[in-house]
Amino acid sequence: MIVGTILTVVMAAGGSADALTQFQVKNVAVQVPAAWTRSNEDGTAKFTAPSGDAYFLVDVGAVQTAGMKAQVCVDKIVTGSGGTGWEKLKVGGQPAARRLDTDASTNGALVDTWTYVGCDGRTTWSVVFHLEQGKKERFAPLAEKVAGSVKFQRARGK
Repeated sequence: MIVGTILTVVMAAGGSADALTQFQVKNVAVQVPAAWTRSNEDGTAKFTAPSGDAYFLVDVGAVQTAGMKAQVCVDKIVTGSGGTGWEKLKVGGQPAARRLDTDASTNGALVDTWTYVGCDGRTTWSVVFHLEQGKKERFAPLAEKVAGSVKFQRARGK
């Protein structure tokens, strides 16, 4: 089973609270809000909004099959994650996909989960952005901006 990495992106609505800075996870760079709290949960980077109304996870992994084409890799991640509701896109010049899921939280509020995944044939990434639906106007643009900033960094001398 391919462990899909989910990258959720939030497009920035602008403003100093959303000033972005580069964050590196293995060989993947992503722009993240500088003011958000960073933590690590079982090897996954977690970023939480100062308000607590949203957070996102960044995960990076290695492809298990050598020589896999990038689009085949993304297709396997998508299929392994249910296969439906995914929109194909390109991030950092490589194939990627995103999906929106909406669920009820324990307090009854609706929560949107934007999941972004991508692969270059060697490395997989995911960004999963969770936000209260009532805060969608504030955080959805930021999610798009974060996810759209993913770039693969090549090792020097290779």
